[in-house]
Amino acid sequence: MSGEVGAFKATIRKKARYVNQDLCTGCGSCAEKCPTMVVDAYNAGMGKRKAIYKYFPQGIPSVFTIDAPECRQLGQGKKCGVCAKVCQAKAIDFDQKDAIIEIEAGAIILATGYDVFDPSVIPEYGYTTINNVVTALEFERLLSASGPTAGHLDRPSDLLMEKDLEEGEKEVKKLARQVKSLEDKHGKTSADVVAAVKSGSAAVDDELIQWAQAAEKLAALEERVATLQKKTAAVQTAKKLAFIQCVGSRDFRFNRFCSSYCCMHSVKEAMIANEHDNAVNSSIFCMDLRAVGRGFEEYKLRGGKQANIKYVRGRVAEITEDEANNPIVWYESTTTQKVEHETFDMVVLATACVPTEGTAKVAELFGVELESNGFFKTHPLAPLNTTRPGIFTCGCAQGPMDIPESVAQASSAAARAAEVVAPLATVEKQKAVG
Repeated sequence: MSGEVGAFKATIRKKARYVNQDLCTGCGSCAEKCPTMVVDAYNAGMGKRKAIYKYFPQGIPSVFTIDAPECRQLGQGKKCGVCAKVCQAKAIDFDQKDAIIEIEAGAIILATGYDVFDPSVIPEYGYTTINNVVTALEFERLLSASGPTAGHLDRPSDLLMEKDLEEGEKEVKKLARQVKSLEDKHGKTSADVVAAVKSGSAAVDDELIQWAQAAEKLAALEERVATLQKKTAAVQTAKKLAFIQCVGSRDFRFNRFCSSYCCMHSVKEAMIANEHDNAVNSSIFCMDLRAVGRGFEEYKLRGGKQANIKYVRGRVAEITEDEANNPIVWYESTTTQKVEHETFDMVVLATACVPTEGTAKVAELFGVELESNGFFKTHPLAPLNTTRPGIFTCGCAQGPMDIPESVAQASSAAARAAEVVAPLATVEKQKAVG
């Protein structure tokens, strides 16, 4: 990027989609037939998607993209091309390359969003080690009808158990076929072979030893699968939830600032969980609940009265786990002034809003400054103006804020850019007329 206000020049790399967006109709036939499943980042890694996919449902343009490193043909060098065969619009283009685009602009808006704080750096909260401790974003996807559980509050530990059961059942079928084949071939039962091998009979050869081992493994696996089937049959959705506030926020070790939207986000998630299932009870652990927007305090109180939400004033010190994979929250209650603990089905961490990865590189590229927390620096009396004329910012690129405030700032930033561009357009028009 180069130039100055009213006359910026930018060189942009447009990465190859391997799908011609002018031809793609977004019908989804390609994704339906694609044989490759990969981890879905949009669902916070809790679900899977195809190697050809849409970035997200509301994306514009609404066309598909091939994940090149995961694609069998592009990334693995294997024969496939199923998507190209089923695409009636002939939009698949495996030879597509990255394109370099040069544009001229009168003003620039930096709207780079934010990243979610990684709570695994706080080991006492057990994120990544306790399955049923999730982040607010992961919980948001669990609540979504288009999410990995179709909106049901299934616990991650139960989902892993169901996956275990599915893999175990496949392995049982595979081993059972092998053992049956050997029984048919030799006209003996597996029980006789196992007994012969254990007794050390001289007639036992390598094939019979392998057969006995396979039979014993099958029996052990069948027993394990039967246990898993009983456990999964008894599984219920999460009924008792804990929300832990200020995870990575208002903490001198990580981020000194308040992320502003987390309190109301937790209240909203607890209320939606209760709407899904009226048996759901939630406890929100906080130092103080910052409901500063118009109607926010009333919303918070409504959650307590109508959605079974309990507000607990106390700082959570540690989260442990019992034998049933239930998280146990240990905290110091500021009301009783005692250390207390409570068991929950699932714990949700309200993680901090932090600058996106690469913000420092963007700031260097555009010649703007960052403030002490790593967000784009703005003027106190002109909160959309960066330190370089003609370059503006909005939303969480400027600092933590909720959706309504981000939307309002986006409109304001567009208006500020128009203030720069409109006079230039008038001059150009006058030149053309003259």
